[in-house]
Amino acid sequence: MKSPRSKFAMLGMLSIRPMSGYDIKKAVEGSINYFWTESYGQIYPMLKSLVAERLVTKTVKKQAGRPDRHVYALTAGGRKELHTWLTGRVMPTVERNELLLKLFFGEESSIPVNVKHIDEYRKLQTELHEAITRIERTIRSHPESPDAPYWLMTVNYGKKISKARLDWCDETLAKLNKMARANNRNKK
Repeated sequence: MKSPRSKFAMLGMLSIRPMSGYDIKKAVEGSINYFWTESYGQIYPMLKSLVAERLVTKTVKKQAGRPDRHVYALTAGGRKELHTWLTGRVMPTVERNELLLKLFFGEESSIPVNVKHIDEYRKLQTELHEAITRIERTIRSHPESPDAPYWLMTVNYGKKISKARLDWCDETLAKLNKMARANNRNKK
């Protein structure tokens, strides 16, 4: 089943400018990817559906020596549907976090395994924080965009969340290491 929210992610991306499916994927990766992802397997069927619903148009541009480029643009109806969704209630979401699930049952594992998981997660969060910082620099290099203040608000959220996750990793690693030391003392 296609995510109804993916529909609005596509409409939102096309509200920025007309794009191909490839362009949308790259735009997602360079902007909203830290809080919303879309795969090619989601993008292309959704674009086909949006064309069928007449919310976007598709223009085929010929390219010499390369496959045709399919460019999608928002229609007035698509923009109206996007605006309707934007003014609607935000639906709550529950994060599914495998790390927290494993840590919750951490007693069934071992402290070294739990430390390894947290170390790996910390590395990923560090990379995410760096990626968000790069996105922020890119946005700030184009301050003339009317979207920039809103994009920077989402970037600020991402930076604060990634920083909080890094702090949590540090605190959790300290607690796990303290538990390991206590276990070692008890074994002696």
